[in-house]
Formats: sequence, structure tokens, C-alpha cells
Amino acid sequence: MNLATTPQRLLRPTAVRGLPAGFRWGVATSAYQIEGAAAEDGRTPSIWDTFCRVPGAVEGGENGDVACDHYHRMPQDVGLIAGLGVDTYRFSLAWPRIQPGGRGPANAKGLDFYKRLVDELHGRGVTPWITLYHWDLPQELEDAGGWPVRDTALRFAEYASLAYEALGDRVEHWTTLNEPWCSAMLGYAYGVHAPGRQDFGASMHAVHHLLLGHGLAARALREAAGDNPLELGITFNLGTATPETPSEADREACRRADGMGTRLYLDPITHGRYPADVVADLAAQGVELPVQEGDLAAIATPLDVLGVNFYRGMQFSGVTEDGSPTDAEGLPVVRAVERKLPRTAMDWEIAPTELTDLLVRLERDYGLPTVITENGAAFDDTVAEDGSVPDADRTAYLADHIDAVVAARAQGADVRGYFAWSLMDNFEWAYGYDKRFGIVRVDYATQTRTLKDSAKWYRDTIRLTRDEQR
Repeated sequence: MNLATTPQRLLRPTAVRGLPAGFRWGVATSAYQIEGAAAEDGRTPSIWDTFCRVPGAVEGGENGDVACDHYHRMPQDVGLIAGLGVDTYRFSLAWPRIQPGGRGPANAKGLDFYKRLVDELHGRGVTPWITLYHWDLPQELEDAGGWPVRDTALRFAEYASLAYEALGDRVEHWTTLNEPWCSAMLGYAYGVHAPGRQDFGASMHAVHHLLLGHGLAARALREAAGDNPLELGITFNLGTATPETPSEADREACRRADGMGTRLYLDPITHGRYPADVVADLAAQGVELPVQEGDLAAIATPLDVLGVNFYRGMQFSGVTEDGSPTDAEGLPVVRAVERKLPRTAMDWEIAPTELTDLLVRLERDYGLPTVITENGAAFDDTVAEDGSVPDADRTAYLADHIDAVVAARAQGADVRGYFAWSLMDNFEWAYGYDKRFGIVRVDYATQTRTLKDSAKWYRDTIRLTRDEQR
């Protein structure tokens, strides 16, 4: 439990003060993590279907073939969403379900599922918020080179056009990419996410082509929308970088960490250029971003909103534990330093005030309206004898991070919404089903959904906040 939060608050939801009447409340999911139906109605394999079959790649050898069976239980799940009192549901489209193989015409059966989902949401008074890409690249495109090759960006823009043609008449809110840092670094540099490659140079090429794909898709959506309402954005996983000491080495480590984790993505999106210091750092490692004429102009296609996924900030040192300023490869040290803070089941530090710091910094440096498109925590939940799921630690986490949003707004940050991650327990990537982020518990054997105490707190907090704003 977050020790900063009192038991009284956990037991008694109260209205959140300091938020405007139009502030969005939502929950979020992604396609591969919940849908299942991996080989139904024309869907072809994604890189995650393939990666899950690699021995040792995923905890317990698990996969998303069934996941939460949302593909077959969608109407009931939408009813669950509506019952939470949220006004927005953020979900992703499965590229290999809509455009099998990543090329060619749209798959009508795949699109039909999302049309039914959108209609069900509208019928329940919930606004759909679409993410086009949440890591499920069609395997055929990976076989052709994946995100490190330029053609994938072109294919992504084509897919975006197909999706908008089918759903743009009923969906106003569109996000291009979810967390391109994870796609590039975890997938192509560290090899712990699909497709499991370990090639730093390829990962940096992936960064550029992901951002180029975003820009080309953004242009395509703008053109297709014409005069119709469109709120266009991209979502990044962002944190803070704090030096362990005031030393120059530690401050330099933070510059490098911030450059690779934040500025490498946000500077081209908003300013139309890559940060010069990061480009120099990459050159020192023999890596050059594959920028062609016109790429940066496309990447900087104007946006309406910046999605922020926040889970933690980090502290950094610029020396090894034995005091060396360089690592085994002779590169400057950027070492994460653990702090004595409460932690989630992912072993991530809990420091909600750093969300405030991040949002204020984003307002100052980039000036885009923001929405918290993901924020939440995994904890080791247990089901009580009466069937309830008490999760005071998660409730505390949500409460403190919502407070952090309020604090950021008080300091001038234009934060317009908060979406809890996640609606329900699901396939947690390389962790399989071992980690539970949901505010709704899923019994994977029976697919029974149960509101955790955090879901009830979230529901009641939203209701009380709206009541007070009226």
C-alpha cells in the first residue's frame, strides 16, 4: 500500500476538486492483451503470436490466443465499462485483424467487430478512443524487415486509411501509436518484447520509421477527415530522470536518459527536429537515423493531444557502482539507481509527485494538451472469502496519481483526462498472465469478471466529482 494514503480515503471515495467539468474519465485496454480469437474471421499472426511461441520468451509459455475472450464477450464488457461511469474507452485495433498480412484490402469481418464495438459504446453513452497500433505488427511485415525498414511506415499509413474509412464516421478520437519507445527498444534493442531482436542500430532505425509512420498516418487521417471532427494524437510512455547527486556525471546521465526516452520522440513530433545532443550521442556509437527529405515535416504533422502513459520516474547515476564513468563497452554510464520507495508487483517505484513534475515539464517544453492515456499498477491481488477483491494498494495508487494530475493543472498544465490502466486483468506481454493491472479481476479459467475494490472506488469517485461539478 502507498503509505502516503490514509485508510479513511480508501474507504470513502470523495469528489476530486480542481478538475474542469469537461475532464475525461476513462479506462484503457489493447487488442492483443484482451481480444483472443487469434485465428478467427481472417486474422493472421502478429509478431506477438510468433514471439509467444519462442521457448522462454513469455512467462509460463503463455500467449494471447484466448486472453480475456473479449472478441466473444464484447457486449458484456461494454456493459461493464458503462457501469463504471466512465465517459471514454481507449482501445486498440488489431492490424492483422483489419488488414491480414499488413498489405492489401481490409478484412470485412475484422472491421465488423470494431464497428459493433463502436456502436455498442455509443449505445451505452461511452466515447470510443481508438489507438491504431499497440505493438501487434503483422508477422509478414516483420518478415520483410519490420519497423527498421522504411516500407513498414508506408504500410502503416495505408492501414490507418483503411481503418478511418470504416470507422471515421463514428469515431472522432484517434491515436496513431502506443509507446513507440517500447516497440523500438524492447522489441529491437533488448529483445524482451516481440519480435525479440537485439540490434541497437536496427532499433534506432525503428524509432525513425515508427515516427515517420505516425506522421504519414496523421496526414492521411487529416486528409480523410476533411471538415469532420477529429482529435488526433500519439501516446508515449514518459517518466522523469532525476540525478542521484548534483554531480556533473549524474546530471549528464539524466541528460542522456531524458534524450533517449523523451526528447528523441517529442522533439521531432512538436519541433520538427531530432535533438542535436542525442544525434551526436548516437553518432559516437556509429548509429545514424535514416532521415530522408520531407520526413521531419511529415513527423511534425500538427496534433491535437498528447497521450501520456505514466508508470514511474527514475533516478540515475553517471558512474558504475565502483565509481567508473564508463561501462564495459567504453560508453558513458547511465545507471538507474533504486530508491527506498513503495513498489508495485512489477518492482516499479511509486512516486506520484513525479507525474506532476512530468506534466508541468511537458506543458513548458512542448505545449500540447495532454491526456493520461494509461496509469495504473500491478499488485498481487487475492480473492476474499466473500468473493470480493480488496486491493487497497491499487486504490491508493490511483488516488495519489489523480491528485498528481490535479496538482499539475494547478501549476498550469493543460491535462484534459485520466484513463486507468487497465479495465481488466489481461495478457501482460512477456509476463504472461502473472501480473494483474486490472481494476476488474478476470478468472482466466471461467472468464468471470469481478469488480475489484479499486473499480468501485474509481466509479464512486467519478460520480461524486461530477455531482459536485453540476
